[in-house]
Amino acid sequence: MSSAPAPKVSRERRLQMIWIVPLVALAIGLWMAVTELVRRGPLITIELADGAGVEAGKTTLEYKGVSAGTVERVDLKKNLDGVVVRLRLRRNAAALAASDSKFWVEHPEIGFGGVHGLETLVTGVRLNVEPGKGPPASQFVGLDKPPAPDITDEGRTFVLRSDRLGSLTTGAPVLYRELKVGEVEASRLSDDSTGVLIRIHIEAPYVNLVRTSTKFWNAGGFSFKVSLLGAQLKENSLESLVTGGVAFATPDTEPLAPPAASGALFNLAPDVEKEWTNWSPKVPIQSPESVVKKSAASSLIPSLIK
Repeated sequence: MSSAPAPKVSRERRLQMIWIVPLVALAIGLWMAVTELVRRGPLITIELADGAGVEAGKTTLEYKGVSAGTVERVDLKKNLDGVVVRLRLRRNAAALAASDSKFWVEHPEIGFGGVHGLETLVTGVRLNVEPGKGPPASQFVGLDKPPAPDITDEGRTFVLRSDRLGSLTTGAPVLYRELKVGEVEASRLSDDSTGVLIRIHIEAPYVNLVRTSTKFWNAGGFSFKVSLLGAQLKENSLESLVTGGVAFATPDTEPLAPPAASGALFNLAPDVEKEWTNWSPKVPIQSPESVVKKSAASSLIPSLIK
């Protein structure tokens, strides 16, 4: 009688459950790394005079309210006169790295022109950009303050010369009879550094108010004068108290002085003379509504021609 063959025992190698979690984590890590590489754009450097509040891995570059990049590193310059910010752009924001793009640090600002960057009080500062149209570049020099606003109407620009800037800032109002008719575009030292040049823009409906005999004065802040005749408080609009301001008046002579040409230079007086406030010339102006209609009609001409 023959005996039954002995059974063969085989051991199958099975993946133990303990290895599933690490493998899943590895797969997720690889997916995140690949995703980051796909989103990764060019690395650019921005030189700033002051890097206060700019932090690596935290400070972002924003454009139109959307994050366009993140600061990877902040270093002092070799000569210690500023900082170098290395910022990684997102791939879909690579076009922001144009040679004529302008970068600056966004700080909170409160004025009658609006509230800007107020959220940076909580989130920290951020970088902002005005994109250019030049060829790609990787090195930039940041601005100390936001660039001058882009003026789109058909007004005129004039230059004021003053001994000092005072409280005037970019965007400060230019007033005529306490009505805002323009704003300050930019300011800089004169070529001989003995004064300050301030560029202002007057809106299209009000350009005829500025004549060759017009007087400009600093209407920002407030002043309190005491004399033998009593005390006098300098009157200003509430807006000019916050951002500074410029006011002007034209002598009511007959005939009126000719209109000032665009780019004309005027002296900016530190205060108003009493007789200036009494001037009341009759100067015909265009209504703002007619200027808007004219601009809209002129924008339609190319499409009508086609």
